[in-house]
This record gives sequence, C-alpha cells and structure tokens, in this order.
Amino acid sequence: MAKNLVIVESPAKAKTIKKFLGPNYKIEASMGHVRDLPKSQLGIDIENDFEPKYITIRGKGELLAKLRKEVKKATKVYLATDPDREGEAISWHLLHSLKLEDKSTYRITFNEITKNAVKDSIKNAREIDMNLVDAQQARRLLDRVVGYKMSPVLWKKVRKGLSAGRVQSITLKLICDREHEINDFIPEEYWSLDAKLEIKETKDIFTAKFYGTQDEKVELKNEKQVKDILEELKGKSFKIAQILEKERKKKTVLPFTTSTLQQEASKKLNFTAIKTMRIAQQLYEGIEIKDEGTIGLITYLRTDSTRISDEAHNNVIEYIIEHYGETYANRDHSQNKKKEGVQDAHEAIRPSYVHLSPDEIKGSLSRDQYKLYNLIWRRFVSSRMMPAINIVKSVKIDAGNYRFTTALTTQLFDGFLKVYKEDEEKEDKQSISKLNDTSKLKKMEMLDEQHFTQHPPRYTEASLVKTLEENGVGRPSTYAPTIATVMARGYVSKENKQLFPTELGEIVNEMISSYFDGVIDVTFTASMEKQLDDVEIGAMEWKDVLRNFFPNFEKKVKIAEEEIEKIELKDEETDIICEKCGRNMVIKMGRYGKFLACPGFPDCRNAKPILEKVEGVECHKCGGEVLVKKTKKGRRYYGCEHNPECDFMTWNLPTSVKCDKCNAIMVDKGKKLMCSNDECKNVVSKE
Repeated sequence: MAKNLVIVESPAKAKTIKKFLGPNYKIEASMGHVRDLPKSQLGIDIENDFEPKYITIRGKGELLAKLRKEVKKATKVYLATDPDREGEAISWHLLHSLKLEDKSTYRITFNEITKNAVKDSIKNAREIDMNLVDAQQARRLLDRVVGYKMSPVLWKKVRKGLSAGRVQSITLKLICDREHEINDFIPEEYWSLDAKLEIKETKDIFTAKFYGTQDEKVELKNEKQVKDILEELKGKSFKIAQILEKERKKKTVLPFTTSTLQQEASKKLNFTAIKTMRIAQQLYEGIEIKDEGTIGLITYLRTDSTRISDEAHNNVIEYIIEHYGETYANRDHSQNKKKEGVQDAHEAIRPSYVHLSPDEIKGSLSRDQYKLYNLIWRRFVSSRMMPAINIVKSVKIDAGNYRFTTALTTQLFDGFLKVYKEDEEKEDKQSISKLNDTSKLKKMEMLDEQHFTQHPPRYTEASLVKTLEENGVGRPSTYAPTIATVMARGYVSKENKQLFPTELGEIVNEMISSYFDGVIDVTFTASMEKQLDDVEIGAMEWKDVLRNFFPNFEKKVKIAEEEIEKIELKDEETDIICEKCGRNMVIKMGRYGKFLACPGFPDCRNAKPILEKVEGVECHKCGGEVLVKKTKKGRRYYGCEHNPECDFMTWNLPTSVKCDKCNAIMVDKGKKLMCSNDECKNVVSKE
C-alpha cells in the first residue's frame, strides 16, 4: 500500500508524475478548485471585515470523499498543484476540505514536469505559502465585489445577463477608446518622390527615395511642393555624395513569457489566446510520446520572466554546438535585467527536454500541439544563439540642392535567424552592390505619389495582450479569459483578427466609464496589481486591499443606481409584416444590437436585420437610399440599398453634403467632413 499521497490538479499531470515516483506514491487529481465563493450570492461578509464564505463546488462532493479515503491510508500528503498564486490557493482549500491540518502535509512545486524536478520538489517540500494564498484571495474577492456590485446595475438599467468586471471592463474600454480614435481620425495628405536611376557602368537600375536638402530632411505635404521640386531638378545630374558600409547586429530574441507566447501564437499561428493557453497546458501536463511514455514537454506556462536555469542553458548550448556548430552558440548566460512589475517567480516558457525536437516527436502530437511546441522550441533554442550580422550599405545621392538616399542590407551571418525569424525577412532586390564613389548615374524616371496618413490600427488579440501587459493591467494568466469574456458577452466582435466594440459594448462602456471613472481606469487597475504583488511578498495585509478600495467604490455604485436612466430595450412594434405568419414584427436587442423578430416566437422564428435609413442621404453612385447595416459580427456600417449591384459603403456616418471635388458623399468625422471616395479624401471644416 502506498505510504504517500500526491494530489495534483489534472489526470494528465497525475499520469506524467506517476512514472517518476515509485510504488510508495499514490497520485490523485483534484480536478482544479474544490472550494469557491457561492455563485448565488456575494459570498463576502463586508460588515465582518470582508470575511469570505467558501463552499464546496457543486459536483466535487464525491471527489472529496474519495480523496479523504486516500488521505486516511497515507502517512504523508503532498499537495502538488501549479506553482503560482492560484495553485497555492487550491492547495490551501484542499488542506481545509480534506482536514489535513493534523496530517503530515507538505507543499511541493516544480517548474517543469521532469524526473529531476519532481524528485527535487519532494526533497524541498515546504509549508503552504500564505502570502501567495492571500494574494489570490485578495484578487478573487476584489473581482467578486466589482463584478457582483456593478453587474446588477447593468441588469437594472440595460438588460439581464450582462456583466462587468475589474479587468474585463478595462479591456472593453481600451477597445472602445481605440474605435473612437479611429472614427475621429482625419487623414493628412503627404507625398513620396523617388528617383529611378541607372548605374552607367553596369546598367543596373535602382530606386532612391527623396530625403530633403543636404542640410535637413524635408516632408512632402502637397502636390505643389512636389511639382516645384521636380521643376528645380530638371536638367540636374545625380551624383554619389557618400557611401557608408556598417556592420549591424540583429539582437537575439528572448524566450517566451505568457504574454509574448500569446502574441506570437496569434501572429504566426492564428491561435486565440484561449486556444494557446489550452494547448500549452496540455504540453506542460504531459503528452504520450512514442517510446518515451507520458512526458511534460514544456515548463510552466504562466510566467512573466525570461530567465532560464543554468542546467537548461548548458543543455541547449550543447545541443546548438552539436546540431549547428560552435559559431552559433552564445555561451553568455548573463541574467536579463528584471523589468519593473515582473514577478520573476518562474523561468521562461521553454522545452523541458531540448533534445526532443519538434520534428522528432511530430507523430505523437496533434497538429496544433506540434505547431505550438515548434514555436516554443525554436524560440528557446534561438535565444541561446549568436546575433545575426548584417552589412548595411547606405548611399546618399545629390541632385542640385536636394538629396536622395537608398540602402542595401546583406546578411553576413544568420546567427539565431537560422532557427527562428520574428518576421518574414523582406528580400532586398536593390541592385547597388557594385555601386561605388566613382559610379556615374543616369536619371531614368521620377516617380511621385500621393498618400494619406492611416488611422491607428484596431486591436488584435496579440496587440491587446501587449497593451494590457505594458499598462500593468491584469496578469499573464488573466489575459486569455478576459478577452474571451468580453467576446462571449457580445461586447466585442472579431473580424479578420481585428476587435470591434458592438453596439451593446458601446452602451455598457459608456455607462461604466461615466459612473466608475477612477475605478475602471488603466492607472488605477495597474496600481491594484501592485498592491496584490505587495501582498504576495508580505508587504501588505490582504484585507487592506479591500478596505482601501470598497468605500469609494460603494459610493459610485449608489450614485449609478440613482442617476442612470433605464435604457429601454422593450420590443418596439413596427409596421413591417412578418411574411411567414402575418404579425407586425418587433425590434429586439440581441447580442450585436437591434434586429427585427416576429412576436410569435417560438411558433414563428422569423428574424431579419433592421433596414434603418439615413435620412436625407442618397447614394452618389446610383441614387438609392443609404441604409444602416451590420456585419455578421455586429459591426455597424452604411451601404446602398441596391447592394450588391451598387458597391457604395462606408464605416462613417454619411451626410447630405456632397464633395465639391468629386460629388461623392461626405462623411462625418467630428469637427470635419471627409469625402467617402478613397481616391479623393477631400476634407472640409463643418464651420
């Protein structure tokens, strides 16, 4: 009979650990949390100094009974949940639920599920770290208070089923604020001017870009400015002014943190943050590998650190020398400077066994597991390789009083790029490798082109994760579920990787921003994260976080309840007749905004989009009416009633004003009107 009981979270993790420990160890899984705050009520006694009320999670009673039987048989109990705040809290809840206070109970953690790591954790068993537990409790109760106090305001004033949250609402605000920036953006005109030149000796042709004068850079802002320069260049010869060659090193990438893994998996693999974390969890807990058994392939996936252990560094250096050669190995293992706000509790995300290359174990992995493991493995190996070295040839060319420039980058040594490329390298096809100080140039053609500045890009999951991290909002483990929540609630939709607020999202954000400013705020939320970090290191008492936060927050909730007028979302009857049953259709509020539905539901399930007209505006292409429309994901736009025969559409509100240059519809851009014709871009003031 096993003398020792080891409790982990998941069966997969249990299966992986079992092979490392002998017959004296019984491995069981808790299947995650066993206790939590009740769903049906706040579960926090605010009057009694924020005392939490924990209950057994529904469905966990039978599991706990089984674990209690195993506890009775065991001499020692090891709690081996994940090595973070959440894992520490799960162990603490198990301690109480299984009544382990009088049992020989130990907490063990490991950053990777390998034989050495697991056995070392047994040797270095410790007590539960209550600072970690308290940091988790503070976050859990803080989020519960915000969610359970703000959400009912939305239920009363908007509709049932909505929710608000400390980090969730900040995420929605960032997306809405970016959309407002885009809607208010006024494009500005600028021009480019290139000289197409021939090297007389070699007949090679290359292009040089306009820089300015010999003394300063000149921005080309309009056509007249360009025409004046072209006039001055007539008859002027182009001569080499200077050629410089410099060696430049391309810095080696760092191993993945949770945030950078989510960003790269989104960009390179088109994975959502949730999908990335789910697959990474599988790789961490263990995969059945042919001829090897069940193996944990990567280290712990929730981390904000880029450091790695000495052992891992030495192993990867040996691998690089063996497979790529001595010249590629970077033996420098100097620690990266710890960034402010980084907990640095765990290593970076890396392969547990660097010798298990992705292609070697491809047959044992699913397609998505292989893709993510390949990304992690290559990033880690490349992080311990030498920088790439390029030779950059910069050329300055003068014509009259003006200067043009061009450059050619030639790779001298690929270094870490042999294994991992952050972005696809653009091939430089400029034929200037033989260009020298004495080369004679012949002007072939001058190329001028009009451009307009572009609005800031909408967030993708990758760029949103990066922004949340840069602003100190949330922690690596919170990004994926937070983004998933705002999309599941219908506040945000995604099209072509870009995130858009829906009509419902705009309504909720406007309400929260107006009445909970200073609470649902990037700076304030980041300061709360700092307080949680202070709790973790024992520098702050965990209930002080709630004591400091709640009084001001409660005042804002009361003001919101009293002052916010209820947004009527009642079913409004229309004169549109349901073609299926003859009833008058009604306007309903759905996940992505309003739509027409038959009031005879569920007998009649007819529904269709609302054809809302933009009053006083006619399509300049065909004379049809302009309608308010929505994409499948709920994003509002304006288009001609005769679509698809007429292709007019715009994202901005059309007006009755016609462009004085091309007669197209002008659209509303705040203080100005802009032509809807992309080739015109005429802008006029409303005043």
